[in-house]
Amino acid sequence: MKANEVLDMLKRRFPNEPEYHQAVSEVLGTIEEVYNEHPEFEKSNLIERLCIPDRIFSFRVTWVDDKGQVRTNMGYRVQHNNAIGPYKGGIRFHASVNLSILKFLAFEQTFKNSLTTLPMGGAKGGSDFSPRGKSNAEIMRFCQAFVTELWRHIGPDTDVPAGDIGVGGREVGYMYGMYKKLARENTGTFTGKGIEFGGSLIRPEATGYGNVYFLLQMLKTKGIDIKDKVVTVSGSGNVAQYTVEKLITLGAKVVTMSDSDGYIYDPDGIDREKLDYIMELKNLYRGRIREYAEKYGVKYVPGARPWGEKCDIAMPSATQNEINGDDARALLANGCFAVSEGANMPSTPEAIDEFLKAKILYAPGKAANAGGVSVSGLEMTQNAQKLSWSSEEVDQKLKDIMANIHEQCLKYGTQEDGYVNYVKGANVAGFMKVAKAMMAQGIL
Repeated sequence: MKANEVLDMLKRRFPNEPEYHQAVSEVLGTIEEVYNEHPEFEKSNLIERLCIPDRIFSFRVTWVDDKGQVRTNMGYRVQHNNAIGPYKGGIRFHASVNLSILKFLAFEQTFKNSLTTLPMGGAKGGSDFSPRGKSNAEIMRFCQAFVTELWRHIGPDTDVPAGDIGVGGREVGYMYGMYKKLARENTGTFTGKGIEFGGSLIRPEATGYGNVYFLLQMLKTKGIDIKDKVVTVSGSGNVAQYTVEKLITLGAKVVTMSDSDGYIYDPDGIDREKLDYIMELKNLYRGRIREYAEKYGVKYVPGARPWGEKCDIAMPSATQNEINGDDARALLANGCFAVSEGANMPSTPEAIDEFLKAKILYAPGKAANAGGVSVSGLEMTQNAQKLSWSSEEVDQKLKDIMANIHEQCLKYGTQEDGYVNYVKGANVAGFMKVAKAMMAQGIL
């Protein structure tokens, strides 16, 4: 396999899908060497089969707003690969959603789920519907209309969706309620459900907590204590909130959070009381992060991201491609020695090159943010066994999974000079498991 030839082929067959091409390129460049050590992979054209999704469903979603007006959106589900288990991946509701973004997310999810050690394939879905500014009743009607189209293609042993950007516990609850009514079963097909109807403790916290647990594993390799380290975090949704929560309990000093309008910089650090305010602002009132700056009298920078602020550690937790080459150089110039990704593919290829060139601790999202889907997998297990585990049990399993992922990254990513290339480590570890499963099951 030559990575550039495979990528050129995909660009010809699937033009105008830059995010998908970017995700594939990032993986192919790191697995090319190990792939070519296995001639049986090339003989069965494994790489092409692995890059192209098994199937894609797209459909119109028609719903009625509070004024009685009929509205339409597009809905999608990309079932990428189920070699190691049922399709598993979130649903995203955001105006930016298109097939390129969902294909990249499903591709990434396949390797991320492989790293968790749990039997889960990769998928992703969503709609260009945005919950922002909509009433609860409008969101409920949209979710019900969305699932009316999707429900035939999902199930506990087929495809298990979860939340993502724009889809939290409220949206999952509405979708699961409609699925249950249509499928006439109560099998826990969605994860991220409420505790009262089959959800798992620690699931809301899992992506943020897991990212911090992975960061701690990286810091341990250098003998660095996280206490009193200055951390910049982007985003203010679920992932960012629980990343900050865990960092506060460990004694780190978080100085930034953001949303799509801009970021706040609090030089005194965001403490427990301030984080509670952000959680209330975002989760209950759907407010904007600038209101934090107004309340606490700190700097607010509209239309910008926080990567120009001085920090020891950066934890991008918002969305894809939020750190570009200039941002990466600014972080490095300001003394940042570790980047751990809570979002999916938040760093551009140029930014990743800068981090690797500087040989800082850099954890790609498919490794560092795998905690969320890991606990989703644990939620599936609890649903199948018709029981629930304590928060301590789930948290310990999460810590163990993140430590295991770190070990796999060390195994495949440690270079001759001792530097750990976590990008290569995560990609090769995730790829090898899926590739071996595909080979064992024949050409399908």
